[in-house]
Amino acid sequence: MVSLIAGCVVQPPATAVRTVVQPAHVAVAAPPVVSVYVDPPLYQPPAIAVAWAPPPMLVEVPPPSPFVGAVWTGGYWTWHGNWVWAAGRWSAPPQPGYAWVQPYYEHRDNVVVFVAGHWSPPGVAFVPPPLGLSLAVSIAAAGVVAGIAPIGPPGVFVPAPPGSRPGLIVPAPIGTPPAVVVSAPPVTNVGMRVQNTTINNVTNNTTVNNITNVTNITNNNQTVKVVAPASATANGRPFEAAIPASAHLAAALPPVVHSMAPVPASPKPIAALPADRQPPPVARPAEAVRPTAPGAPAAQQTAAVRPPSQPPSAPRARPEPLMSEAPARRPEAAMASPTPAQAHAEMSQQPKPAAVEPHRMARGEDPRMAHEGRPPRPAPAPVPRPRPPAPPHGHPEHPPAPHERGAPPHKKEHGQ
Repeated sequence: MVSLIAGCVVQPPATAVRTVVQPAHVAVAAPPVVSVYVDPPLYQPPAIAVAWAPPPMLVEVPPPSPFVGAVWTGGYWTWHGNWVWAAGRWSAPPQPGYAWVQPYYEHRDNVVVFVAGHWSPPGVAFVPPPLGLSLAVSIAAAGVVAGIAPIGPPGVFVPAPPGSRPGLIVPAPIGTPPAVVVSAPPVTNVGMRVQNTTINNVTNNTTVNNITNVTNITNNNQTVKVVAPASATANGRPFEAAIPASAHLAAALPPVVHSMAPVPASPKPIAALPADRQPPPVARPAEAVRPTAPGAPAAQQTAAVRPPSQPPSAPRARPEPLMSEAPARRPEAAMASPTPAQAHAEMSQQPKPAAVEPHRMARGEDPRMAHEGRPPRPAPAPVPRPRPPAPPHGHPEHPPAPHERGAPPHKKEHGQ
């Protein structure tokens, strides 16, 4: 009543209003794209681990096929100390029956497990990296700024469409060409996926969270389905489309964002893996090593590496030269020609040959060996000469002719 009589009005306490500002996505300038041609291996290369996700896809429209049987290879992100663009090109299979295998990306333990695209021999299927595989994270090249870790559910994926938020990934079945998302709208949030797809006669039923992959052999539909909710796309509209499963057909579709791939600066292709990730050479059988004293001879050090089950082999004799090979002649030192006085002195000092002894010649001995301490060498036997013909009759060694023993004489010819 007092307050009413005095004309005072009591106001309720004012409510404090707090405004919450959502942090907006800050667009970071993408580093310049490095485009290269890649020489794919003829086998499945080993898997590598990368700390950040590949960038969004680029647009690269394939030219017409130059010949029958050409395969569109490339057109994806590969690792060479950084994510570089493997430029697409038409290639012939290295051998009849070889098939092209698309690159493999998997979100595992907050890193990307990557297997580069390669050629596969006939009858050889792709083997995904096992879950228990231990991989060391690849080291970035000098001066490379690390990107953003993969954003999305764990499992197999392809990079996001062109113009998408960096780090986002699109879950997809094994064997999906990355080019299937080139014609899709860019995404700014998680949600786009490739599901229930039949590729290369292999059906991969992939769940929404991309954890379960069930593979069944079915018919080849040659299409994939790319879907995305409105909350995932940059334009705020849902997306669903059937995309060809062939990489060259999917890459030829009109894109939403024209992020064109640059042409490689060099036509020379590079290896599919960097030098530090090349497969090791074939290991030789392990050898037992015995410690040797420092400064030991080389022969003892070589014997120490030999397995204990094998005794040291005897030193090999030097192989004898072939009969056709002439023995090597030692170089002779150059000698000055003697003066006439020196030549006369040398002739006077030489011993005179011994006289020929008749009794040694009669025994067939060589008189030149008499002054030596070894037994005399017999002279070569004389070559027998043909004997003169014996007289026709009366010689004891030649019997008479057959007609003299009573045989009938030969008939005389006419005119004799």
